[in-house]
Amino acid sequence: MRFLLRPALLLLLLAACRPDQVEHLSNTKELAVEAANWEVKRIMPKDLLRATAWAGDSLTRTAERELRQVLAQKLEAGGVAAALPYCHPETLPATDSLAKTLQASLSRATTRPRNPAHRVTLSATEQNPADTTRRVARPGTEEFTYQRPLVLNDQLCLRCHGIVGKDITASDYALIQNRYPQDQATGYQLGQAMGVWRVSQQRPGVAEFWTMKTRKVMKKRKPLF
Repeated sequence: MRFLLRPALLLLLLAACRPDQVEHLSNTKELAVEAANWEVKRIMPKDLLRATAWAGDSLTRTAERELRQVLAQKLEAGGVAAALPYCHPETLPATDSLAKTLQASLSRATTRPRNPAHRVTLSATEQNPADTTRRVARPGTEEFTYQRPLVLNDQLCLRCHGIVGKDITASDYALIQNRYPQDQATGYQLGQAMGVWRVSQQRPGVAEFWTMKTRKVMKKRKPLF
């Protein structure tokens, strides 16, 4: 009886799969790309370091862009007095949100700080604005670090960090000194390095960023009509 059922079952399967009833998929390429995206891939140490550089660039550029926008608005609205409390890019909304996504922390360090907490010792190479090398390292199994020069590239920044009496008025500098009695962050010129950006990242965030950046994405097809 068991052997008699097999031909019958085969006939049923063949009938259920007649060519005129098979639905051919039109998006097989997109499905293949999606399958590749979800495939578990081994991430090599060099890939993680590369992702650290990418993520560090993304976070510091976001910080610079957001700080420039915020300071421009505040300076126009109320001058240095209004802008001074906002010169903390690591706390601004878009920058803070990206840092959380990347599981990273952003900070600034300099030999001439406005806030003494930011004072560090830096080599001449580290402070060279022409040096575009990103310094990435892996000090621990789960930790990655990133560093690059923090360069004064915006005229707006001279209102608080330029030459006193030329770029900074006496009244504005009095406001700065009142808030930061030990301020040393003046006397800069455009194009000069003020210190360095530093980013500390956790391995899961770095790995996720690598996966996102290397994921295959299909280009949208142009409509036929």
